[in-house]
Amino acid sequence: MLEILQNFERAVSKLAPIVVILPGLAAVVAGLFVWLGGLGFKRLLAGLIGAVAGGSAGFFLGTHNIVSIAIAGAVVALIAMIFERVFIVMVAAALVAASGFVVLTGPYFRSALPEAAEITPASQPATVQQSIETVKEYAVGFGYAVRWVGSRMPVYGWAILAAVAVVSAVVGLYVWRLASALCCAAIGTTLIFVGMILLLSYRDAAPITKMSSPDRAGIYAGVFLGMIAFGTIEQWIVFGRQKRQPAKAKKDTPEPEQQKRTWRGM
Repeated sequence: MLEILQNFERAVSKLAPIVVILPGLAAVVAGLFVWLGGLGFKRLLAGLIGAVAGGSAGFFLGTHNIVSIAIAGAVVALIAMIFERVFIVMVAAALVAASGFVVLTGPYFRSALPEAAEITPASQPATVQQSIETVKEYAVGFGYAVRWVGSRMPVYGWAILAAVAVVSAVVGLYVWRLASALCCAAIGTTLIFVGMILLLSYRDAAPITKMSSPDRAGIYAGVFLGMIAFGTIEQWIVFGRQKRQPAKAKKDTPEPEQQKRTWRGM
């Protein structure tokens, strides 16, 4: 699995700049916004996550048709905005389960992939259309690699992930705002990392190779977790009690009947 990521890293510098630089910058900017302020726009964020999740499902499970991807994204986005609270809790539980998946399948990440997942990086600069097709090819290959790595994980590993996801969802329903802050911070941090990886890969800085090296992996993992912790605490403090203030103000305001009796009593 690491092999296909490193192949993509080498291929990025040969892609059209608009296919790499614009998405990279957009990911960094959006990541900073979600990392520090996503909790203030939960419904919009839920819709965007739903659109991405639905579109991704339509891409990997469907026929890679743009119409089916758009329909799947729109349907899931609508559901996510209607059931905002439940959806965000589910996303937070999925993120925890995904983290567990990475930990449990860590030993298989450096294993040699089957030929179906192997992609040879292009040696010549590509046009915009060729670049888009190349990115699509790597996305399909990455999805295949994830399924292949998952198939090598023992059954008890999947049972552990299921239990972790259920417990996370139940806890998230009780501490919803904290779970939402954690979800926003994790997604924002991931977007920042992805955007920076794209931009640095385009400059041939080999960020994936450096981040995966044994002597640096722990440092980058610590930075990643530290950013998530900071974003969670910051958003929970800033936005965590937003909706409680109007209720308190309403409680302190005298009711019309009370005001009327007070005036008559005078």
